[in-house]
Amino acid sequence: MDLYPAIDLSSGRTVRLAQGDFARETVYGADPIDRARAFEAAGATWLHVVDLEASRTGLPENRALVTGIAAAVRSKVQAGGGVRSAQDVDELLGGGVSRVVMGTAAVLKPSLLAELAGRWPGQVAASVDHYGGEVRLKGWLERSGHNVVRVVSDLADAGAAAVVVTEISRDGLMTGPDIHGYRELLEAVDVPLIASGGVGSLDDLRRLAWLQVRSRRLAGVIVGRALYEGRFSVPEALAALRAPETGALTKAGDQ
Repeated sequence: MDLYPAIDLSSGRTVRLAQGDFARETVYGADPIDRARAFEAAGATWLHVVDLEASRTGLPENRALVTGIAAAVRSKVQAGGGVRSAQDVDELLGGGVSRVVMGTAAVLKPSLLAELAGRWPGQVAASVDHYGGEVRLKGWLERSGHNVVRVVSDLADAGAAAVVVTEISRDGLMTGPDIHGYRELLEAVDVPLIASGGVGSLDDLRRLAWLQVRSRRLAGVIVGRALYEGRFSVPEALAALRAPETGALTKAGDQ
């Protein structure tokens, strides 16, 4: 199971939001490129970079910074936020990003995702953000009326290389991930799933790593605030995610 330290960008800064609310933004001081290099030096092989402003407006306000991060590290970069066209995907992949994540555009038009996934096999993923099971759009601001399991299934059918699933009510709060929701998705779809939202402890990571439905497990987890606020380090997180291999999780931690 892969660890994706999160670098969320707004006005050229590294920030984190609480429950997707742009009015509840916390700015973390380090330069985003320096932050990326620090995560890489700590052992992260993937980074998850999001242009938050582009997710709302579709305008790539921080694209040069996203590609600058990709150029500055050897770690693979998964990038999203405002990816709505073949040109967006081409610019990001051409700038050194390893995998591009489509959000609103993929949810509204799975056929576009299918087209782009066919053009760039294995390099176009999707992101589904939901609140209590209802998918949200355009930087989490618009309700869709669509169920998360149905939408993820559609994106899997369209050929998404992976699907990032965020439970908005937990995001940025460090109150624990949506274990029940991820179990339901593992039962329903056959696509690599990346968990996002709510991780606040090493036990949270172990629970995600141990989560299994038949032979299927989660492919990865995105972690932001818990790393920025020192709840645990990248090496500690990587060790926790190896729990299924080492048998390190206690019975109580898996409940």
